[in-house]
Amino acid sequence: MPRTDDRAAIFAALWNVCRDAMGLRPRDADTARAFFERNFQPVRIARLGEVAGLLTGYFEPIVAGSRFPSPEFHVPVYRRPRDLVAVGYKPASVAFPNKGVRIARRTANNELVPYHDRGAIEAGALDGQKLEICWLKDPFDLLTMQIEGSARVILEDGTPLRISYDSHNGYRYSSIERVLVERNLISRQEMSAQRVRDWMAAHPDEAAKVRAANRSYVFFRITGLSNEGEPVGAQGVPLTPGRSIAVDRLHEYGTPFFIEADLPIESVKSVSRFGRLMIAQDTGSAVVGPARADLYWGAGDDAARIAGRIRHPGRFAMLVPRELDMIAAGRHMPLPVPKPKIAEVEVDKTDGKGKANSVKAGEIVAGKHMPSPPKPKVPEIEVKKRDSKGRANSANSGEDWRAAARSGRQAAPARTDYRL
Repeated sequence: MPRTDDRAAIFAALWNVCRDAMGLRPRDADTARAFFERNFQPVRIARLGEVAGLLTGYFEPIVAGSRFPSPEFHVPVYRRPRDLVAVGYKPASVAFPNKGVRIARRTANNELVPYHDRGAIEAGALDGQKLEICWLKDPFDLLTMQIEGSARVILEDGTPLRISYDSHNGYRYSSIERVLVERNLISRQEMSAQRVRDWMAAHPDEAAKVRAANRSYVFFRITGLSNEGEPVGAQGVPLTPGRSIAVDRLHEYGTPFFIEADLPIESVKSVSRFGRLMIAQDTGSAVVGPARADLYWGAGDDAARIAGRIRHPGRFAMLVPRELDMIAAGRHMPLPVPKPKIAEVEVDKTDGKGKANSVKAGEIVAGKHMPSPPKPKVPEIEVKKRDSKGRANSANSGEDWRAAARSGRQAAPARTDYRL
């Protein structure tokens, strides 16, 4: 992402702090705390009109795989196709963009058309192009990897193949959880990753149709052949479990955040106070907004359980280098678009017959003559009076069963922030 003047100033200020930190070897928490207090000032951030932001979690899956296809290993993991293009992207200049640009397919006539969606790719649209990195047993494993943005694939001889998000086909992620609930295939109450996996295994044909409803598809790249260390985030450095977060790219990588929340880390029924300094080192296409973070928890099943439980509000304090002038920056802060001016009309109280003495029929409003509309015939109905507290007896509109989904994720990052 190109740096604006503001982003360049933040980057330079963070670099100066990092340079000072290289010679620091804090022996205790007090020394580290003093360093941050001396070099940063906390700034509370949130969307306009809100207090808290949104926290989710992600992890690195560990799955079984093979170098070669077989009846057991029949699900391909693809690298980026050669005909996948991002308009304006120059190969090898920066990482392939995961949002903010048009993603398309270049035809033999040099035309740009929408890329193959998930349904077409699973049906064989990429067969014969030699794009397969490896093969998996279960399509749910691939879906999980695409949501989280990275994976350790343990091959037949025990070799760990590390892969990470590379690019995607340009479609917006759609939650298959929502599809399963809306089609009455799995109830909202019993929804879980394991329940989805079991249902897909028991209904392979119908499962393909459900997955096709999520048209987004992620491609990977090989990053290593070792079990050592953590996956590399979009910043280009290994992630740290419990300390690295994925953020919107409006933030500069390396920015520290202090995040406070009540999270179910120990178990789904046990919520504990969470307050921790974390560093922005990754991103995701569904990680959008100033106070939005995906918390990285590590690899394997335990990390998966923690990540799967987290979708909670949290308070964000961004630590801004003190060398930056916050007051000067505030003078150039863009303001919200002003509300449109609406012609004011005086409305009197209703008379005893329930009629409002406002603008009369045929009166001139805003310089135009408003003709009298025909009086509609409305059937008489009995309307109950409001209660003593002014409450009207109306139907509850209800709320969406899921309050806006994660990773990955079109955990993309180097991930896609879509989430099951």
